Amino acid sequence: MPQRFAQLSDPHLSSLEQVRARDLFNKRALGYLSWRRKRRFEHRPEVLQALQRNLELPKLDQLLITGDLTHIGLPSEFRQASDWLQQLGDARQIALVPGNHDSCVRADWQQTYALWQDYMASDGSAGQGDGAQPFPSLRVRGQLAFIGLSTACPKPPLMATGTTDAEQLSRLPELLTRCAEQGLFRVLYLHHSPLPGVEKWRKRLTNASAVHDIIEQCGAELVLHGHGHRAHYHEMTTRDGMVPVIAVPSASALGLHGADTARYNRYSVERDNDGWQLGIDARCYDRESGEFTPGEQREVAIRRPVLPL
Repeated sequence: MPQRFAQLSDPHLSSLEQVRARDLFNKRALGYLSWRRKRRFEHRPEVLQALQRNLELPKLDQLLITGDLTHIGLPSEFRQASDWLQQLGDARQIALVPGNHDSCVRADWQQTYALWQDYMASDGSAGQGDGAQPFPSLRVRGQLAFIGLSTACPKPPLMATGTTDAEQLSRLPELLTRCAEQGLFRVLYLHHSPLPGVEKWRKRLTNASAVHDIIEQCGAELVLHGHGHRAHYHEMTTRDGMVPVIAVPSASALGLHGADTARYNRYSVERDNDGWQLGIDARCYDRESGEFTPGEQREVAIRRPVLPL
């Protein structure tokens, strides 16, 4: 029987209606102006409500959220997102990594990421943590290994770049290798694209080459990201063979002014004699009906020469 999981990204689910002027004396002011002029019309709660109706979370082994739950990373937004996450489902079934909007400026851990720590935690570490680096995270569900990597850190105004810190880069190779030795289907998920040159300069992962090299040398079976608010499918070559690199648009977008409309992906994974069969099932928001409907479907054969029993 195939295992099933889903990915959504960039929900930007918070509202800035009650923001005070004193909260905006930094990079957040630009983000607030963007929300005021555009984002509050593009990112809509009714779209997220429709997504939740379509998601069927109990039927999934895991839901992955690849960052940008907030607009400007205020503590009040983290509280809104925490309430949404708790209403969405149990932290054991929902795993997230933060995005650049969530780390707009430096902020107190206890007022921000501490509220999400159970959703960022590895197996067995929920409820622990005091601001220590929780990434790369690892959750194993049957034959699936979900490895979360954070690219979120404060950047200068007008920059939406991300960086994966040295500690994560030092730990990631061993994690990927160990999961491969256990014969697991490795899903690496992060906010920014790890493919050099895919994003614009001001939106790139600054050390994409380093992350790309680790994946190339240690292998993976699937890489998922968000950030660009566009649907993308790429493939990269690693020591173990081909790896799909997939991005989804914002989960709350109405698709105004030609942008991609909200979408999330469902995935199914099944082992066969030559490796794995990956099914990709896109669910797209239909503005006319106000519901998510089936979109593009794709089957991908991920060949691996040797899979331990």
